[in-house]
Amino acid sequence: MLRGFFLSLMKIDIHAHILPETWPDLKQRYGYGGFVYMDHHKTGSARMMKDDGRFFREVQENCWNPELIYEDMQQHHVDKMVLCTVPVLFNYWAKPEDGLDWCRFLNDHIANVQNRQPDRFVALGTLPMQDIERSILEMRRCKEQLGIRGFEIGSHVENKNLDDKSFFPLWEAAEALDVAIFVHPWDMMGQERMPSFFLPWLVGMPAETSLAICSMIFGGVFDAFPKLRVMFAHGGGSFPFTVGRISHGWHARPDLCNINEIKDPKSYIGKFWIDGITHDDEALKFLLHLFGADKIAYGTDYPFPLGDLEHGKFIEQMPELSSEIKEQLLSKTAIEFLKL
Repeated sequence: MLRGFFLSLMKIDIHAHILPETWPDLKQRYGYGGFVYMDHHKTGSARMMKDDGRFFREVQENCWNPELIYEDMQQHHVDKMVLCTVPVLFNYWAKPEDGLDWCRFLNDHIANVQNRQPDRFVALGTLPMQDIERSILEMRRCKEQLGIRGFEIGSHVENKNLDDKSFFPLWEAAEALDVAIFVHPWDMMGQERMPSFFLPWLVGMPAETSLAICSMIFGGVFDAFPKLRVMFAHGGGSFPFTVGRISHGWHARPDLCNINEIKDPKSYIGKFWIDGITHDDEALKFLLHLFGADKIAYGTDYPFPLGDLEHGKFIEQMPELSSEIKEQLLSKTAIEFLKL
């Protein structure tokens, strides 16, 4: 009986990744190095390599083959996956004209995946965030020509946090074009102090996401652009569990925290979305209490090992969640956030 109930719930994975199977030699294309390439060293597996020969990550065929992705979706009863690129491919450090060229390549690829199988996949584009004028042009092209309704961006762009005034025209354009923004942590702070134990991903990533949220709150982004739809990955990182301290700081040291005359940081909860990747029942219950189910969307971070590769099984099996809350988490929030 319970199994039949679970299978009746629509599941839309808000956070999954895909990359092209291969791409041009970017060092040769642009005339300088620092880019990632794919080394297909054996069937069904590839090494992501920096062009100076450094190894980055091993990926399997389900990172680039839509048919294998769909097989996993069928196995776990996932109706749709929202796909975005892998953050190491942002290349925000590249020359602006090359960044735009690269984003166009990635966006054409991911839009093709979506538009060939729109009943299965939803695409999030990527933007050359090192050049906001070019980013706006690409955002418009993706929305109007490719049918892309949202964009994944990094938690920072080189040395700029997301409150930097240079990004304000992008937020204005996103409001005008009615597209969603998905913020993914990357290039984690303090990596030089975390060489061991996978700590950049375990400690740095949650901190990066909290930094992005706090930057947008304290920088007045949510006040200036109230219709902006932004979702933050990995359950909002460490922000939900430190918001009491953040709020207290706003009250205790307004001279340092409130230079932009914002409201209490707690009051911005509800003005943005998070995915539900917590790997922990109690953490998800806390997020539900803090944010409400309508601001939390089931996601997996597929196909990477730190993701929820049981595809929301822990949500489905939480007896304290009503069928209405499960439906909201597993599909309705994604539909509302992306206006599917």
